[in-house]
Amino acid sequence: MEAGAKESAGGEGGAEDATARAAKKRYERLMAVRSKATKGKGAWYWAHLEPILVTAAGSPHPSAAKLRCALCSSLFSASNPSRTASEHLKRGACPNFSSPSAADPSPSLAAAVDPVPISSLPPASPRIRPQHPPSRKRAITGPSQPKPPLVLSGGKEDLVALARLEDSVKKLKSPMASPAVALPKPQADAALALLADWLFESGGAVSPSALDHPKFQSFLNQVGLSPIPSRQLALSHLQARYLDVLSESEARIRDAAFFQLATDGWKSSATPSEHTVVSLVLNLPNGTTLFHRSLLTTGGAPSDYAEEVLWDAVTKLCGGLIDRCAGVVADRFKKKALQNLESRNQRMVNLSCQLQAFNSLIKDFSRRLPLFGRVSANCLKLANFVNSQSQVRNIFLKYQLEEHGHTRLLRSRPSGDKATDLAADFLVLEDVMDFARPIQMAVLDEDYKVVCVEEPMAKDMAELIQDGRFWTELEAVHSLLMLLKAMAREIEMERPLIGQCLPLWDELRSKIREWSTKFNAVDGGLVDSLIEKSFRKNYHPAWSAAFVLDPLFLVKDTSGKYLPPFKCLTSEQDKDVDRLITRLVSTEEAHIVLMEMMKWRSEGLDPLYARAVQEKQHDPSTGKMRIANPQSRRLVWETCLSEFKCLQKVAVRLIFLHATSIGLKGHSTLVRWMCAHAQSAAAQKIGFLTAYSKIGRRDFLNDEEKDAEVLNMGDDDVLSEFVEASSSV
Repeated sequence: MEAGAKESAGGEGGAEDATARAAKKRYERLMAVRSKATKGKGAWYWAHLEPILVTAAGSPHPSAAKLRCALCSSLFSASNPSRTASEHLKRGACPNFSSPSAADPSPSLAAAVDPVPISSLPPASPRIRPQHPPSRKRAITGPSQPKPPLVLSGGKEDLVALARLEDSVKKLKSPMASPAVALPKPQADAALALLADWLFESGGAVSPSALDHPKFQSFLNQVGLSPIPSRQLALSHLQARYLDVLSESEARIRDAAFFQLATDGWKSSATPSEHTVVSLVLNLPNGTTLFHRSLLTTGGAPSDYAEEVLWDAVTKLCGGLIDRCAGVVADRFKKKALQNLESRNQRMVNLSCQLQAFNSLIKDFSRRLPLFGRVSANCLKLANFVNSQSQVRNIFLKYQLEEHGHTRLLRSRPSGDKATDLAADFLVLEDVMDFARPIQMAVLDEDYKVVCVEEPMAKDMAELIQDGRFWTELEAVHSLLMLLKAMAREIEMERPLIGQCLPLWDELRSKIREWSTKFNAVDGGLVDSLIEKSFRKNYHPAWSAAFVLDPLFLVKDTSGKYLPPFKCLTSEQDKDVDRLITRLVSTEEAHIVLMEMMKWRSEGLDPLYARAVQEKQHDPSTGKMRIANPQSRRLVWETCLSEFKCLQKVAVRLIFLHATSIGLKGHSTLVRWMCAHAQSAAAQKIGFLTAYSKIGRRDFLNDEEKDAEVLNMGDDDVLSEFVEASSSV
């Protein structure tokens, strides 16, 4: 008993110590912020708010850090000082805080506290703060002979004009005052060139007219640059920059022995009357990706038109040597259209985009799986009921606030909105999953039982919510969709080569088997069937050929040799390899390339080079292990395997080909910009420079995702002020 009591006391003491340490740490952080603020480097309200440590009754340790108003001694939570200042000081809750000017950092308003002669007013500047906060005694009791506030006919805004008048007077008194230090002309020109490049490479995200904003022009002046109109800044650099980039791109294309053309934007949800942007991108053997051009089209453009556009691009880029185009990867075409392009040049390999294949598979699941339809209908019915029934809504919002600290309605959709069924249904499913506990707690509430008496549907919804099968099926569907979305996301970021397509689909099958086992899915057989159907629809013989020719996938056998993984192919895929490699060489070389393939199958690659190709290293940006030198997969064929005269030519063209057609589709801001300014040659040049820069940097995240990442960062006021104050030391 005594031991248990001691253990309990020790546990309580440890908890008290942890609370005390947290309170002291918070107090020290608040004091650091206040110290910087009172020196003129922080928020105005710290002159009136004092951090203190609060001790609970009967305990020697501090339990929390609080803020005390220095004017009226009221206590407040220290979680959000700026909000406390706004509500307590600015809004008049404090009886001793009578001057609204104390809440304004402008020195012109500070003059309202103590009227001063005009000659002593500082120049108007929103960044200057009072150097000495008023003492507590003066703020509470006031001066012995209070001065009337300075009242002008135009109100508080007149104080700013008054300060500007004083500036003019000072300039007249000292006409020889030195102007702001300007940058030397070479530095100024270089700075303006960088500014113009930033504008060109941010097309759509930054409006050229925004450069005319007075604050931006003031910024230029502050850093020593002369104000410059946006038109002059853009047009003076645009043409030269455009020609430089175009020349650089053409030189890189000429330098490459061959290239792959990737096209994106044909698969659009736009209506036939809406404009869309199709992008053409070039993948070079050395891993470089170049933006080539974009064109404005309409949603649902016919495949034969797209085929003509691509063939025209191929002929112009190749300059008469059609064999330089190793193939096309597209996001929309039916196999027939891709095969038509291949028939024009037997050395081309034309592929369907695998990102599009995975996104289409998600749609197939949503349309064909009874499990998905059942769960989706139940979630939609539940969301609409909770949102529309006021009593139930209030009960749900009460528990939502307790569990999550905020309230909002469940996302839903109109019943007949077929165009956005998949996207909207997924959002509904996510909300029901995220707020499962508030939903379940709501139906147990006594007030909900009263609703059940008055509303028959409430009882049905309660039965659904308390049915364990509903939640199991919801989790199964949500898990399946998240699995596919995660793989699609990885494809989008990693941009796999075609040799990785077979392993990619094998990975999908493996994960689906695990999913089916976990949830004992009744639709598991149908899921497998839909995957195989999608695989056959997207499969190209080049997948198999690239898989066995890519040194990355060589397998070490019992003898120590590194051999191509033919054992992983089906018999039909094995035949596909022979058919493809003979198509990619001349008729005279067909039998030679088959003999070389037999030799490759039996001998493989020197173990030392094979291990070097397959060497991996840690990528600190993602935490994953990546191939140390991706280009070695192709280079080893061009240097170490020169005895394979014909097979070498096939291998180097195959194994660098990409399996995705990532282009401008993710950059919605840029797409909107190019659609809105389709008739402007200057705007289209800016769009070209933006796209060229983004694709060259492999910047495939869309703007909304990047903005969300920035805006969702922690916003604790105290921490932000602490960082700001520390950086200003």
